[in-house]
Amino acid sequence: MLSKVAVVLNDHLAMFEFGVVCEVFGLDRSSDGLPLFDFRVCGAEPGKPLVSSSPGIRVTPEYGLEELRDADLVAIPAFPIYSYTDKPFDQRVVDAVRDASERGATVLTVCSGAFLAGAAGLLDGRKCTTHWRYVDLLAEKFPQATVDPDVLFVDEGNLITSAGTAAGIDASLHLVRRELGSSVANAIARRMVVPPQRDGGQRQFIERPVVDCDSDSLSETLHWMGEHLELPHTVEALAARTAMSTRTFARRFAAETGTTPVKWLTGQRILLAKQLLEDTDLDLESLAHRCGFGSGALLRHHFQRVVGIAPAEYRRRFGVRVS
Repeated sequence: MLSKVAVVLNDHLAMFEFGVVCEVFGLDRSSDGLPLFDFRVCGAEPGKPLVSSSPGIRVTPEYGLEELRDADLVAIPAFPIYSYTDKPFDQRVVDAVRDASERGATVLTVCSGAFLAGAAGLLDGRKCTTHWRYVDLLAEKFPQATVDPDVLFVDEGNLITSAGTAAGIDASLHLVRRELGSSVANAIARRMVVPPQRDGGQRQFIERPVVDCDSDSLSETLHWMGEHLELPHTVEALAARTAMSTRTFARRFAAETGTTPVKWLTGQRILLAKQLLEDTDLDLESLAHRCGFGSGALLRHHFQRVVGIAPAEYRRRFGVRVS
C-alpha cells in the first residue's frame, strides 16, 4: 500500500524533478475521489533553506529525516551533478535512505537522484538507470550495478530509478499504477495533462557523436565513411582503403572504436536519419537512400531497433514543419 511519501532533499536540488514528485504525490485530489498521500518534504536539518538549481529560489524542508522511518515511499529528486562530484552526500541522508529501504520502504529516484541511492548501497547487483548524460558516470561510480541507458525507468520492486527530468513522471505514474491501480494513475495523469504511459525509451533523445579515434589511418577512413554514408561499404573495401588486411582492419577498428565497422556505419546512418527526419520533409524512401539503408523497410527496421520508435513517430515528435 502507498500511504506515506517522504521526499528527501540533499543540499542542492533540481526544481523540476522536485516538482514532479510534489505534483504526483503531494497535491490533494481527494475531491476527485483520489487517495490523499501523507506527503512530507524532509532534510537533515528541517527549517534550513537548501539551495536550488534555479536562480533566486531556496527550498526549506519542513520535516526531518526521522519521517523516513515509517514512509511507504522515499522519493529522491535530482540535483546538479556537479554538487555530487564536488563533495560527498550528507552521510545522515545516506544512512536515512539506507535504513528506510531496509525497513521495507520503496525508493524512487528521479534523474541524478540515482547517485544518492547508489551511495546508500541500493544499486548493487540491480538494474537501474539515470539521465543519458550520466549513465557512464553512474556505471563508473557503482560498478556492481547494471545501468540501462535506453529506458525511461527501471522497476526493481522496492527500487525504481528513472531517466532524465520528465521520465520521473513516467516512473511516478508507473508506481501509482502498480500500487493503486490504473484508474488512479490515469486520473492523476489526466489532471497533469500528460499521457498515462509513454512508449519508447530515452534512446530517442540520445545523440551519439562520432567516436574519437587516435589512429591517423582509421581517423581518415572514419571521416570518409561519415561523408559517404549513402554508399555501400564492405569491410574488404574499407580495409583496402586503409592498406590493411581485412582481419587487421576489423581488429584495429574494434580496438579504436569499441564496435564493428557494420555497427558503426549503422549508428552513423541512424544519426543522419534522425537529423533528416527533424529538419526535412523527405519521404521515407528518399531519406533511406540518402542515409545508405537502400529501402524504407530497412530504415524502419534499424531505426526501430536502435531508437525504440518508428521513423514516422520520431518525425511527429521532433520534426519541424518545413515550408
